[in-house]
Amino acid sequence: MAHENVWYARKGTVDYGKGQRRCRVTGEKGNGLIRKYGLNISRQAFKERAEEMGWKKYR
Repeated sequence: MAHENVWYARKGTVDYGKGQRRCRVTGEKGNGLIRKYGLNISRQAFKERAEEMGWKKYR
């Protein structure tokens, strides 16, 4: 393989990093993803479904 072929092999297809993480519920990419405890849920989806999942608000 020539150097040019290797250099441009993955052009335009990024399959790693923050931008590829998605919400399990909505499937949306972007900011506000809760990854703690392996949830991988957006903040909005978590607020809507927290009680169903067994989380309680103390304050």
